[in-house]
Amino acid sequence: MTKNFNEYKLELITPSFDSSLTDLILELDHLRKRRLEGTTMPHLFFQLKRIFHTLESIGSARIEGNNTTIAEFIETKIENEKTKNPSIIEIQNVESAMEFIDATPKEYPINKNFISQLHQKVVDNLSPEDEGDRTPGEYRKSNVKINNVAHTPPDYIRVNDYMNELFDFINSDTPPKYDLLKTAIAHHRFVWIHPFTNGNGRTVRLFTYAMLVKQGFNLAKGRIINPTAIFCSDRDKYYENLSRADSGNTNDILHWCEYVLNGLKEEIEKIDRLLDYPYLKKEILIPAINFSLERKTITDIESKILKKSLDCEKQLIQAAEIKELFPGKPPQSISRYIKNLSNKGMLASPKNSPRKYYIKYNNNFLLRGIIDALGKKNFLPKAL
Repeated sequence: MTKNFNEYKLELITPSFDSSLTDLILELDHLRKRRLEGTTMPHLFFQLKRIFHTLESIGSARIEGNNTTIAEFIETKIENEKTKNPSIIEIQNVESAMEFIDATPKEYPINKNFISQLHQKVVDNLSPEDEGDRTPGEYRKSNVKINNVAHTPPDYIRVNDYMNELFDFINSDTPPKYDLLKTAIAHHRFVWIHPFTNGNGRTVRLFTYAMLVKQGFNLAKGRIINPTAIFCSDRDKYYENLSRADSGNTNDILHWCEYVLNGLKEEIEKIDRLLDYPYLKKEILIPAINFSLERKTITDIESKILKKSLDCEKQLIQAAEIKELFPGKPPQSISRYIKNLSNKGMLASPKNSPRKYYIKYNNNFLLRGIIDALGKKNFLPKAL
């Protein structure tokens, strides 16, 4: 059989002790172990999870040429509409796959079955002409050529062996200090193999997310990561670095690893800024409320109550504090204000404090403003 691809050995490459990559690995390992701490209360901070997952899903699809904008997808999400638009379905599929990863026990291995399920979710309800695959979850049965890329993936009959080698590599018993190197190398190797006929890019970014979650960069320890932003903040740079690593040269592989891990560090630092409640309140939450008020999706009264909730102890408001805003108003009016905001999904109570309320912003009244504020403060990938 003629070899029509640049084959290289899959192995763990160790950077020199005094390299910038080693410094980066040490810093990220420290960030991984650090507990979530900050002045932002969990009931506000963790609402960002679904928002960032939405952004990751859009970003992952955009890398592959999906032109759906944030606004277009958010409107569909807000209205909870069922759609036949393949571009929207493609993004919804990535969201579903991320939820699957979050729900998968950490002990569950990343193996052929796991990747197969990810791929099935990625291409679900999509035709081959619309970023789907005729054989969801199954390795390709023919040779492929990737457009505008010099690398030709290996012959299809070798895909299973290469993927098994990749699973052995990522599940090998190595010290935790090698976890991030393995993640970056595995991402490139997956793309290099190109195991499926279609959907490889979306699947590999989810595969990378799954590895990071299993390594502790997850919500169970209070960390929100946006790994897609690493790759889609500059689409051309992503493909340029992938192509460079195709050589299999040690320096090129290490360069790829540094590119990936620098992106991860920048994302962690960005998200950590939201743990600083004065920053979150001033730069994201207040502007989001003002955005909604200016567009008349909320009323002046609702705006005052929501802003007041941000000033209260533990970012929880009580009826007495709402009454301060409207002197002379009877208790029935205050109760009605609270009920209306709760019915609209803009206020909610913690399970252990039914008489206290916090702002909810993952809804059709405030979500547009949150996205707008995040964009203005550079929390969104440039591709979006």
